[in-house]
Amino acid sequence: MGLLEDLVAQVGGGGQNAGLARAAVEMLGSQGSGGLAGLAQMFGQKGLGDVVSSWISTGANLPISAEQLKGVLGNDVIGQLAAKAGLSPQAAGGVLAQMLPDLIDKLTPNGSVQGSLLEQGLDLLKRRPG
Repeated sequence: MGLLEDLVAQVGGGGQNAGLARAAVEMLGSQGSGGLAGLAQMFGQKGLGDVVSSWISTGANLPISAEQLKGVLGNDVIGQLAAKAGLSPQAAGGVLAQMLPDLIDKLTPNGSVQGSLLEQGLDLLKRRPG
């Protein structure tokens, strides 16, 4: 099992929650979404920069509600993540609100987006022969 899979299992547990954690990691690694830096920017634009900053930093993680998360990500993204995990959008929003702070915290153990575990994992995959 790879580093990112270990992280997914640790944060998501098993079953549909692991599927949701995997979908969230894929979203964070997607170039189209802007990755972790893009997500942090989206939170800042919605007035929740302090929340996502707490997840990235080495201090305590501030909580987020499912409604706040939906306000940042939008119904479409929540729906896509829910579909990948086999959950309803309502259930996925609640689980993501609980899971995302811990997931991002673990992806940024050094307290910054640059050099995050996600970036390191993606770099390894890019360098892997075809």
